[in-house]
Amino acid sequence: MSTTAANPGLEGLVVAQTELSSVNGTEGILRYRGYNIHDLANNTSFEEIIHLLWYGTLPSQQQLDELTSHLQRHRVLSESVMATVRALPHSGQPIDSLKAGVTAMGMEDPDQDNITPEGLREKAIRLAAAMPTILAAYQRLRNGQEPVDPDTELDTAGNFLYMVNGEKPSQTKRDAFNTYLVLLAEHSMNASTFTSRSTISSTSDLYSAITAALGSLKGVAHGGANMMAMNMLLEIGHPGEIDDYVDESLRIKRRLMGLGHRIYKTRDPRVDHLMRWSEKVAEEVGDTQWYQLAHRMEELTATHPYFSERKLYPNVEFYSAPLLYNLGFPPDMMPGVFAISRIAGWSANVMEQMANNRLIRPQAEYVGPEHQDFVPLDQRG
Repeated sequence: MSTTAANPGLEGLVVAQTELSSVNGTEGILRYRGYNIHDLANNTSFEEIIHLLWYGTLPSQQQLDELTSHLQRHRVLSESVMATVRALPHSGQPIDSLKAGVTAMGMEDPDQDNITPEGLREKAIRLAAAMPTILAAYQRLRNGQEPVDPDTELDTAGNFLYMVNGEKPSQTKRDAFNTYLVLLAEHSMNASTFTSRSTISSTSDLYSAITAALGSLKGVAHGGANMMAMNMLLEIGHPGEIDDYVDESLRIKRRLMGLGHRIYKTRDPRVDHLMRWSEKVAEEVGDTQWYQLAHRMEELTATHPYFSERKLYPNVEFYSAPLLYNLGFPPDMMPGVFAISRIAGWSANVMEQMANNRLIRPQAEYVGPEHQDFVPLDQRG
C-alpha cells in the first residue's frame, strides 16, 4: 500500500505553469498577464481582455477592430444549433443550454478535431461569439418569447443585454456588464479551468473541453455560487432581517453564500468594482433593495468575530448577484452568464495546455481491502 499522502481537492499542488493569470490570495491581488485587475477593470473592454489572454498582448486599435469583427460575424447561430436550443426542455437550468449548444456546434464542425494553435483560436472565437446568443435565446424561449437577433453594432456586453431583454441597454448597464465580463474572464487554476485543461490533455477537442468546463462551473461550490447568493438575498428579503438570518445561519451551520474563498484570505480584489456597479445599476433601475441587503450583510459580517477570525470576506459572487439581478437575469441564469465571460480564460488555458501538452493523469491512493478470496456466484450467501 502506498504511503504517499493524498491532497484532497489537490490543495497546494502545482499542476501547471501559466502565463495567463496570477492570484495572490494573501494580499488580494489578481493580474492577467502581469496587468493588475484594477487597471483592466477600469480601462478595458471584454474584447481587449480576450485579445490579451489569447494573443498575449493588449491589442492595438487595428487588432481590436479585427477581433471584434470576427466575434460579431460568428454571433448568429446556425439553423441546427438554433433548432437544438429550441428543442431543449424549458424546465432545465440555462447553463445546460450552453452545454447542449456547444456540443451541437462541435458536431456540425467538420474541422472539430483541429487542435493546432490556429484551429483552437478560430474555434474559440466562434464559441465566445455564439455562447451569449445560445444563452439569451434559451432564456427567451423558456419565457415564451422569440429569440432576438444579435446586433452587430454593439459590443459583447451590450449585445447580450439586448438579446436577453429585447431593448437597447443604457450606457450604465453596458459599462457595468462589461466590467463584470472583464473581472470574471480568468482566475488561475480554478475547478472549471482545471477541467478544461484535463479534458483537452487527452487530445480531445475544444468543444468537449468547454462542455466539461461548463459542467464543473455549474456546481454551487463554483460558478453556481452567484445563483445561491442571490437566492439567499431573496430569502432574507429586507435589511432588517439580516441580523436574525446571520445568527440562525451560525446556529444551524448554514453557509452564507458569497462569503469566503478558497484562495483569498482578504477582500477579493474584484469586489469593489462589482459593488460600485451594483449600486449604480440599482439606482438607475430604481430598485436598490438587493444592493442594500448585500451591503448591510457585508457591514455586519465585517465586525462579527466568527467571520473576521476565519478571514471570510466577500467574494466575487457577493455583489455580482445583485448586479446581475438588476440587469435582468434571474438567479438560475447567473451561472450561465458567468460562463460567457470565463470562455475567454478557458480557451486561453486550452491553448496554453496544448502548446506543451502532457496527458493529465494523477494517481489515487488505494485504501480498500488488500486481498479478498473470490467466491463463485452460486456460493455467495
